[in-house]
Amino acid sequence: MPSKPIRFSAPQGQELGARLELPVGEPRAYALFAHCFTCSKESKAATYISQALAARGIALLRFDFSSLEFSSNIGDLVAAAGYLREHHRAPQILVGHSLGGAAVLAAAPQIPEVRAVATIGAPFEAKHVRHLIVEGKQGAASGEKAQVDIGGRPFTLRRQFFEDLERHDPAKHIGALKKALLILHSPRDPIVGIDNAAKIFMAAKHPKSFVSLDDADHLLSRSEDAAYAAEVLAAWASRYLEKPQPQSIPGVRVVEAGQGKFAQEIFAGRHRLRADEPEGLGGADTGPSPYDLLLAAVGACTAMTVRLYAEQKKLPLERVTVDLAHDKIHAADCADCETKEGRIDRIERVVTLEGALDDAQRAKLLEIANKCPVHRTLHSEVLIPTRLSG
Repeated sequence: MPSKPIRFSAPQGQELGARLELPVGEPRAYALFAHCFTCSKESKAATYISQALAARGIALLRFDFSSLEFSSNIGDLVAAAGYLREHHRAPQILVGHSLGGAAVLAAAPQIPEVRAVATIGAPFEAKHVRHLIVEGKQGAASGEKAQVDIGGRPFTLRRQFFEDLERHDPAKHIGALKKALLILHSPRDPIVGIDNAAKIFMAAKHPKSFVSLDDADHLLSRSEDAAYAAEVLAAWASRYLEKPQPQSIPGVRVVEAGQGKFAQEIFAGRHRLRADEPEGLGGADTGPSPYDLLLAAVGACTAMTVRLYAEQKKLPLERVTVDLAHDKIHAADCADCETKEGRIDRIERVVTLEGALDDAQRAKLLEIANKCPVHRTLHSEVLIPTRLSG
């Protein structure tokens, strides 16, 4: 998926670094992502979610906050929405991870175009983050600023940081959200307990959904956990968007999905497919392999050709099923093949015909099956001229 770096201005005047993940073709909607307390826009969760949404036609802007202060986070989100509104389209989806989840819940009322909000491992109250600060808390709370240690990393916090945490009333703005809400949370999260998800859920009004992330850790550091959260979120968000207008791409386009080593997004007209390799071959098994897709093309063409003939001849054919398998065999083992050395491709095809057909009709339909256009293409001379674009 195309991804481009951008910059936009925060409310306090700083320029914030951001990345806009774009789908192939015109986006059906835009989304904003708010990262966790000590994370960045390049976190694993942010990257996987942006790619999963882009695969479904949704562009996502992820950016680095101007500071750790909660009120600044909210202001940055509103500014990011303003950037999208001015240069593209206002966001319809907000996604927040950990404290970023609390931030999107608080920012949503200030972005009227938002239709859906999703949180991942989010605390019910922003001040929940105080327990992460193991050193320097007293100095920051009583003085103007202090160095604190958060998860083994040094940060400078001002007194305003703690004042901000106390100021926000989550129950009030969650109850008045008036947006679809998805809560993703692991019941084993040691940083933000599952009771936070329960409080958010109870405070929110419908439509609201909860999905367990099972044994995922708080940061979704395992690729499979981040990918699962991303896929669930992307499928859920699509339900709350305007129905997309059909967008046709001439021919077929294949673009690397950015998920694993081999995953590909396939665009055929207005249809989207996924291709990958099995895990045993180094892939992530997120879609059928290229050879599986080839077999699918032969099988679909076979069934369509048989069905067309049966309709024309008014045969009592109820259903066609085609099973296929691909293998490479030694040419010497094939008595009917012109190639006599090396290995050749063999596609075994088994056609099942259901209906009150007599033997003659079945034999004729089997003959017709061998005349499907894709079958003929594989048996004919095929030219594939290839060049670099541009």
